[in-house]
Amino acid sequence: MKKIIFAFLLTALFLTALPAIAHADSKINWIDWSEDIFKKSENKLVILNLEAVWCHWCHVMAEKTYQNQAVIELLNSKFITAKVDQDSRPDLSNRYKDYGWPATIIFDSTGKELSKRAGYIEPEEMKALLTKLIKNPIPEDEFENKISNFSETAFLSPTLKQKLQEQYYSTLDYELGGLKLAQKYLDTDTTEYSLIRSSEQKDREMALKTLEANIKIQDPIWGGAYQYSTHYDWDHPHFEKIMRTQSNNLKIYSIAAKTLQNEKFLNIAKKIKDFLENFLKDPQTGGFYVSQDADVIKGEHSAEYFALDDLARRKIGIPAIDQHLYARENGLAINALSYLYETTIDPKLLETITKAAQWVLTNRKLGEGFSHDAKDLAGPFLGDNLAMGQAFLSLHRITAERKWLLEAQNTLNFIEKSFKANAGYYTSVSGKALEPARLIDENINLARFANLTFHYTGKSSYRQIAEHAMRYLATDSVALSTLTEAGILITDSELAKDPLHLCIVGSKSDESAKTLFLSALKYPNVYKRLEWWDKQEGAMLNADVQYPTLGKSAAFICTGKRCSLPIFKPE
Repeated sequence: MKKIIFAFLLTALFLTALPAIAHADSKINWIDWSEDIFKKSENKLVILNLEAVWCHWCHVMAEKTYQNQAVIELLNSKFITAKVDQDSRPDLSNRYKDYGWPATIIFDSTGKELSKRAGYIEPEEMKALLTKLIKNPIPEDEFENKISNFSETAFLSPTLKQKLQEQYYSTLDYELGGLKLAQKYLDTDTTEYSLIRSSEQKDREMALKTLEANIKIQDPIWGGAYQYSTHYDWDHPHFEKIMRTQSNNLKIYSIAAKTLQNEKFLNIAKKIKDFLENFLKDPQTGGFYVSQDADVIKGEHSAEYFALDDLARRKIGIPAIDQHLYARENGLAINALSYLYETTIDPKLLETITKAAQWVLTNRKLGEGFSHDAKDLAGPFLGDNLAMGQAFLSLHRITAERKWLLEAQNTLNFIEKSFKANAGYYTSVSGKALEPARLIDENINLARFANLTFHYTGKSSYRQIAEHAMRYLATDSVALSTLTEAGILITDSELAKDPLHLCIVGSKSDESAKTLFLSALKYPNVYKRLEWWDKQEGAMLNADVQYPTLGKSAAFICTGKRCSLPIFKPE
């Protein structure tokens, strides 16, 4: 989401680095968030401290604000105090993600939101806020803005489509690259949309400018992408390395390397892969961790540390790794690495991808779907199932193994049963203490995933899932609620046409068929349906094309209700 949250931006831009603060155990009576927290509130107010283990300003707030004696006394006497690692609770994280981390949410005893604050709150400001709400527990603002009427169609109206296209162009920073925001980062959907439109000069130039500029917030030593840069430029990075940031960067640089035939971008993608394998991969299971901290010493800025070379860094120490093995983060990694594999055809990389997928299947399977962690505090969550579903479909694309497509279908079936709303899909199951959110980016990814699964299988139920998600996205008040959302334009375009269809017909034991398949993998289109039909495996799952019987393996390219003649040479 690309809303401009002013308090969060001010925190990032204008707060100077604080001096080192002595670490101490918190004296606040923190408890875990529970679904019956308001039933036990005893007419006290409730404060939710949503933090991230990798977050610099979360460390500062923990050591500065929550060690202040006046704040401690107010919280312990007048509040139920809950603290949550936002990565562990996607239901809470996604409901309050626009507020950044740390996020401070204060409720009355019935669960009504009174205050929502973004970023670091200094002790005196926190004391004033708590005192005000104790004396007068009324909402600071009208937070609820529920939508009652959703789009009747799964496609953008011409007017809405034009507005979204205007937003896309008006929010681009033509001088520095990226979006016109105080925070500079690689916005995945915007950059992918630029790459899709790269036949247009201005879109191609914009994609190049953004991708070149974003290299400034890649770690030149260990690889991997920092989360963002502040001060309206690319020169002030915040150094946390989160799996979502890694996967987004890895996917886009892999796509750009093929689309633009750019070796530099391929090398950036490889460096991100190296970071994942060297720092965020569990050597025992092959699964992927969540993040690397921004700070070596919690609460202290690390710009000088990240300017050092490998040896100098390791002498000081390595920023903490969150070693949880969530299904969501593994799905994100698998899917992104699959795009890199399309370009490199590296067998070791394929082994890494399949090992992680198999580990998730063995350890996070929940019926047809997936849990977040080994033991979920809440859930299940759409994010875990969506990420793994996309990962399975990508695995099917790069291996042509039907078992992965079956897993993708099982996951979609689970999503439909578990998260469906009146339009679009919730981020978590309903019936919790707080109403689940609907996220634009999750519904974009779900619509694209379900639509492509429909084309692979021919099952109309998956097309219906895509259209149901799109009805939410095609609602004017949803689509226009953010600064820009090019992902909705991409989804609308994909639902309106068939993907490019490449099919290899031949035995999987035939080397010439394998060569054709690997060549087809490198075809630059992202929106494609790539299949390898070995007749010994039975009929095609979606037999919408009748291929001729030939004496040798061949490839066919189908688009616009037409197919090519058989192709026998990979070039």
